[in-house]
Amino acid sequence: MPLAVALTAANVHDSKMFATMIDAVPSIRSWRGAPRKRPAKLHGDKGYDMERCRRACRVRGIIDRIARKGIESKERLGRYRWVVERDFAWLHRFRRLAVRYERRADIHNAFLTLGVGLICFKYIQRWIC
Repeated sequence: MPLAVALTAANVHDSKMFATMIDAVPSIRSWRGAPRKRPAKLHGDKGYDMERCRRACRVRGIIDRIARKGIESKERLGRYRWVVERDFAWLHRFRRLAVRYERRADIHNAFLTLGVGLICFKYIQRWIC
């Protein structure tokens, strides 16, 4: 289930929005104790292998599992990467998100939010029924 979404230009690297997306994740409610603010671990591919991304995780108390360039193979990331790719596939089922017809960013962001809302609704509906 998508935790947070943000709309950026196509030429902005993913690592630029790393800290913003971590802060956009809502707090996690647990059954016992105080609610955590963020997940305990973060898995990332080699595109996030930068000191600023690792520092952003350290400052927020998150254990980073970011693959290092030239050291770790990409096969180990397959266990976790499929979740992200599956969510992208779910979003691309909506035609207006697969091909961007809107010129205005606020309209496209509204459709993105609607698409994520429908994905979450279907996810919750599947677990309730």
